[in-house]
Amino acid sequence: MSLIHAVILGIVEGLTEFIPVSSSGHLLLVHTFLGVTPNDLAVDAVLQMGTIFAVLLYFRKELWRLCVTFFRLITLRQVDEKEKSILTAIIVGTVPAVCFGLLLEGYISTTFRSPTVLVIGLLFGSALMFLAERVIRTNFVSVNPKKGFLLGLFQSLALLPGVSRSGATISGGLFLGLSREDATRFSFLLSFPIIVGAGLKELLDLRHVTGGISLSLGVGSFVAFLVGLLSIHILIRYLRTHSLHVFIYYRLLLAIAILFFL
Repeated sequence: MSLIHAVILGIVEGLTEFIPVSSSGHLLLVHTFLGVTPNDLAVDAVLQMGTIFAVLLYFRKELWRLCVTFFRLITLRQVDEKEKSILTAIIVGTVPAVCFGLLLEGYISTTFRSPTVLVIGLLFGSALMFLAERVIRTNFVSVNPKKGFLLGLFQSLALLPGVSRSGATISGGLFLGLSREDATRFSFLLSFPIIVGAGLKELLDLRHVTGGISLSLGVGSFVAFLVGLLSIHILIRYLRTHSLHVFIYYRLLLAIAILFFL
């Protein structure tokens, strides 16, 4: 892979991993246009490692508090109940995506990598976001383990390219009574274990197939990290005062473009 291709992929990954427009869908399109087909799932995972570090840096305080809570729990010490509730919600919310990911692994790398499936995912995700905006409440609630598990089911929908992990979980949060900002922040925290696990697995696969990570791919991952940091900040600030509608319109236009050009 050339350096310029890696940088382009890094920018696309950093922009779309967190903004609810589907990173897997965009990377599939870019792979097609650039002709980057060998080991593309593993390449995506290496780029995704950059966005992992973006989440880690941006939410370092929240993640540190959750780590402290975890170690206090396993050592049978007193913990803050709110932090305990969030930690438990993340743990139980991770289970559905892991289970469905293992169950559908063969389809994810084959059948799901088609433009037709991508269009279906874009349309389905758009409908989900539209319905979520229609039922948003004014008396917001907080995350708890039960809601965490349900949000994990919503996150599992993102196994279908085009749906968008953040779009599905933010929509799920709105359905369950969270504010847009709280749903967005929890979406990032909930995604952390999944993208770490998927990234590490694909990194091992890439090492066995290609012998390691190339310099250009490393640069692409660093670009994804920088762009991802900016994307997280912009999305959280944007959803404080705006709806998801702009992303819905974009996704519909993208689906039409795919039908015409792929």
